Amino acid sequence: MSEFIVENPATGETIATVPDGGPAEATAAVDAAAAAARAWARTPARKRSEILHRAFELVLRDREELAELIVRENGKSLADARGEAAYAAEFFRWYGEEAVRTDGSYGPSPAGGTRTLVTRRPVGVAALVTPWNFPAAMATRKIGPALAAGCTVVLKPAAETPLTALAIARLLTEAGVPDGVVNLVTSTDAAAVVTTWLEDPRVRKISFTGSTRVGQLLLRQAADRVVNASMELGGNAPFVVTADADLDAAVDGAMIAKFRNGGQACTAANRFYVHADVAEDFLARLGKRVEALQVGPSGEIGPLISAKAVDGVAKLVEAAEAAGARVVARAQIPDDGKGHFFAPVVLADVAADAEIVQQEIFGPVAPVVTWRDEDELLDRVNATELGLAAYVYAGDLQHALRLGEAIDAGMVGINRGLVSDPAAPFGGMKQSGLGREGAREGLHEFTEIQYLSVDWPED
Repeated sequence: MSEFIVENPATGETIATVPDGGPAEATAAVDAAAAAARAWARTPARKRSEILHRAFELVLRDREELAELIVRENGKSLADARGEAAYAAEFFRWYGEEAVRTDGSYGPSPAGGTRTLVTRRPVGVAALVTPWNFPAAMATRKIGPALAAGCTVVLKPAAETPLTALAIARLLTEAGVPDGVVNLVTSTDAAAVVTTWLEDPRVRKISFTGSTRVGQLLLRQAADRVVNASMELGGNAPFVVTADADLDAAVDGAMIAKFRNGGQACTAANRFYVHADVAEDFLARLGKRVEALQVGPSGEIGPLISAKAVDGVAKLVEAAEAAGARVVARAQIPDDGKGHFFAPVVLADVAADAEIVQQEIFGPVAPVVTWRDEDELLDRVNATELGLAAYVYAGDLQHALRLGEAIDAGMVGINRGLVSDPAAPFGGMKQSGLGREGAREGLHEFTEIQYLSVDWPED
């Protein structure tokens, strides 16, 4: 089998080579998952729970090593990577707890003569496809509920960041996951691997996190065999600041919502809508914080994932400036020419219909649009086919909640810049996806409802 290299985006150096799998390896992974499926589904929930709890403990034990690995292959800051490792572990703990909370019901039918027994059963072999921006958390957020539900899995991590997924797989083996229950295929040909899985009748579930465009293609393929599909797709999160908002809190939230992982998150604040009465003050405070950011291999802001990503973000900023936007703040980047760094920037005087507020930036750029009329604001906020996350900062909590409820987004941060939580249902509206991850809903995504109609003659 051929191999491919894994590069450190902060230095451009090769840090590892891994197998470059294709259709044959994809089929072999399904062979193993299918062979293990019946025994794993029959494994008592308590046993599955104990394994997941052990996996949680092992991820925490190796948290520092995992964080350093994430830094090397993903480029994010060490603080961000440590946070991700801890967040990733929580999915094993949450689903270790949920595994034993079985759902079901029993009762007489209204017409009499039968009893209805309703239960949930594992959907079957699940194909999981994860992105590069959160290589640990996106893997555990899918593996955790799948194992808790009694499914076996085949996983294809992003080609940019396969090492973290491989490390987590080793920890799962150490935790007691039987052979064949979790199977990885590393590959640079995602289409070939995933198509093989979707064409295999033994695969009954696809769970994908990535771009809306790729998600649409996978849904078309899944439709051919009516495969159960969960999709966590692109975002274009608005960040709304009202005239009475606590600006210090709003800026704190903006720094998290926008610049965590260098803006390379589907939940990242993508466009800022700040009330005209406080816009200059907000820009000054945010600009001061951005100019103070330390950018570099060991800084607060790491590199983007690739040179292509840098070029794409740069073109969006250049187009915004050409259309009249102005740079009010910019951080400094290393001048050694190494790595895929892009200077964090704040843009003012951005037009409401500018390209930069209509596309997912996936970089450390904060474009600010001003507003006065709330109805017009909501029209602008909702004028997109994407609806994953949103953020609202307002002094009046009831007003903030009303705004949040009026925004077409699956998740809304109210006076906080972070929405992700293993105990909450993560997912979006419109073209931002189907289904939910995390919470009880995440477990249900890997189950099917079955009911048994029991003959019950009346006396």
